[in-house]
Amino acid sequence: MSWGRAALAGSRLVGSRSASAGQPHRAAGAGGTATSEMGNSTSSLGKSATTPVNQIQETISDNCVVIFSKTSCSYCTMAKKIFQDMNVNYKVVELDMLEYGSQFQDALYKMTGERTVPRIFVNGTFIGGATDTHRLHKEGKLLPLVHQCYLKKRIELRSLCLQGKRWNHWAKFPAHLSIF
Repeated sequence: MSWGRAALAGSRLVGSRSASAGQPHRAAGAGGTATSEMGNSTSSLGKSATTPVNQIQETISDNCVVIFSKTSCSYCTMAKKIFQDMNVNYKVVELDMLEYGSQFQDALYKMTGERTVPRIFVNGTFIGGATDTHRLHKEGKLLPLVHQCYLKKRIELRSLCLQGKRWNHWAKFPAHLSIF
């Protein structure tokens, strides 16, 4: 099933779990199976009416941390481990599991200036690859960037609640952060 058909059917090809869940979650992806571990979700983007750049931008804006990755990449594994060790939820898009992964990698090249993976975005901003992420973490700058995004999401949630509207992104909100 392609991403576009899943969206039309009202379902997602991704799974999310809270950081306390502990057990890996498997979600069917376009062209194969992708796994999601401890509070993180694996995304399968694919052929859709929107361009790869638009799908990438939507994914980035919907999630505090997004890692564009390949399953066989050791640097990608290192980057994911940094966020796992910090107990931070993230969305991972495994480009080698997508039918149109090379088109998404081309779009990421246009957006970031590099074709290599991982391509990591925090709070809507491209922060670099695994080495850049590791450096930011060692300098104590990575977690504040993540917290900045969660604070922004918390303010959006509070605003929606005060307006009497429902917020349907609970899976993206870390369980350890208080809402009010």
